[in-house]
Amino acid sequence: MLKDILKEYNIILASGSPRRQQFFKDLDLDFKIQLREINEVYPDHLKAEEISDYLAELKSKAFTDLNPKDLLITSDTIVWHNNKALGKPRDTNEAKEMIASLSNDTHKVITSVCFKMGNEIRVLHDITEVTFKKLNQKEIEYYVNTHKPLDKAGAYGIQEWIGFIGISNIKGSYFNVMGLPTHIVYQTLIDIAVNKNI
Repeated sequence: MLKDILKEYNIILASGSPRRQQFFKDLDLDFKIQLREINEVYPDHLKAEEISDYLAELKSKAFTDLNPKDLLITSDTIVWHNNKALGKPRDTNEAKEMIASLSNDTHKVITSVCFKMGNEIRVLHDITEVTFKKLNQKEIEYYVNTHKPLDKAGAYGIQEWIGFIGISNIKGSYFNVMGLPTHIVYQTLIDIAVNKNI
């Protein structure tokens, strides 16, 4: 469906995330992947969705050579907990600390998506609340040691073992927690195709 609607556009996904790439395939999109190096640093005063919005847009600014029919999509996911953003852990020790901090508590997973054509951009985000049961140290160590979640915000993947045994409640989009609010991407792409602009 989307493939036909968007056939006049060149969809570019600027993400190395295998999960986001698979989502685009599952949405039946024709797209290509382009990556640009950026320094993912944000101003200290930003909070929650302001951070992911800023970073998603920042990633789009690395693309200054888009053609008129190029439609660039960039994205960023953070875990927001205790008034602090949790990104990707630097090592396994930090991963264990992150998961321990999420244990027996509720946090927010925020994913922002930036759509860019030419100099026009649109940034949208989605927020999902996730609650973990009380995890013991053996569960945390087993997960980190067997699944190596260093490429995931908050040091966990909801679709992995820790999600199966540890998540007791979720309020919002499951796929948003995986890294892409697919319902928002789908509707926005249709809107762009219908209105012929961002």
